[in-house]
Amino acid sequence: MTAKFTLGQTVITATAHSILHPEDVRAALRRHARGDWGEVCQDDWAENETSLGQGFRLLSVYRDRDGQKFWIITEADRSATTILLPDDY
Repeated sequence: MTAKFTLGQTVITATAHSILHPEDVRAALRRHARGDWGEVCQDDWAENETSLGQGFRLLSVYRDRDGQKFWIITEADRSATTILLPDDY
């Protein structure tokens, strides 16, 4: 499946970089770009689907191989995508 939107500049917080396995981050970025929003609730999933067409911010939630939850947020203008831990927000 191809990407549904561009990620822009991809950045990761220092904490997320030090904790998350790089392969898990790469896999999650691919899922995010394809519109697989991970563990978001049903309402947030629907909001992301609307945001694709309306140009709003996109949020995905994933877990790494150790069960660590992390978020991926793409800005509304698609200029940047950030990988972060919930505590980084």
